[in-house]
Amino acid sequence: MKKVLLGMILLALAIGAPISAMADVDVHIGIGFPLPPPVVFAAPPEVIVVPDAYDVYAVPDIDVDIFFWNGWWWRPWGGRWYRSYYYDRGWAYYSGVPYFYYDIDPGWRGYYRDRHWHGHRWDYERIPHERLHSNWKNWKNNRYWERQKTWGVQSYRPRPQKQRQDLRHQRQTEYQKRPEVQRHRQELQTQQKQQKQYRQKPDVREERQRQKQYQQRPEVQPQKRSGYEQQRKRQRQPEIQQRQQQQRQPQLQEPRRQQEPRRERSQSQDRQRQGESNRHKSEGKPEKGDEERRR
Repeated sequence: MKKVLLGMILLALAIGAPISAMADVDVHIGIGFPLPPPVVFAAPPEVIVVPDAYDVYAVPDIDVDIFFWNGWWWRPWGGRWYRSYYYDRGWAYYSGVPYFYYDIDPGWRGYYRDRHWHGHRWDYERIPHERLHSNWKNWKNNRYWERQKTWGVQSYRPRPQKQRQDLRHQRQTEYQKRPEVQRHRQELQTQQKQQKQYRQKPDVREERQRQKQYQQRPEVQPQKRSGYEQQRKRQRQPEIQQRQQQQRQPQLQEPRRQQEPRRERSQSQDRQRQGESNRHKSEGKPEKGDEERRR
């Protein structure tokens, strides 16, 4: 009974532990970077549209930067970026900086508190969570907040394209100079080097097996080389003799093949001559030899 009560007390303490204590746990993802600490929301957060940053929504009521863009929730932390389909969980490391970030004015929080955007009254609209997820695609396709609402800024015109590009370049340079961003870049380079070395390092067992096979080669062992060559010659000697015999046989057979037709021709000529002599005898004609003798 005491063990059961003790287990229930421990379980209650674990459940009632504060979130800040849970955030201190060193949780890592696949490539070895820690996850950002969780942010607790009493209800799904409302967002506002950030002017001059197309289709970018920000959560204004917290000190942590959390943005919504292109169907994802984005969060910078520790010089790194994370994204998730949810605003309060499921964060995963994102290698790089999202495209929209350099369009966000770094002083947007101050403009939000003062309700002014670069000298113009800013009547921003607080968008509930459900409305955001139901309409953000249509708003993006129609450029709703830029063309129809001008982001809630009174008598405001969007900046020219050239000015927007110059601001992007300036903000990108300032972002890369941040200490946490530079530290993250160094960590990323170190990890990439370690992964490259690990991939190039061969397995110890495979390396030993290769060395053993190499040492067993005859050409590597000079002491056994002479015996190996002699054995190899003995094995190849019948093959050499057989090749020599095959080379000699055609030379011996060719004269016979050439003489056989001559013999056959001489025999056929003798038979023909004998047949002619018999025919002359039967006809009573003298043969050439008899005529010559008579003369």
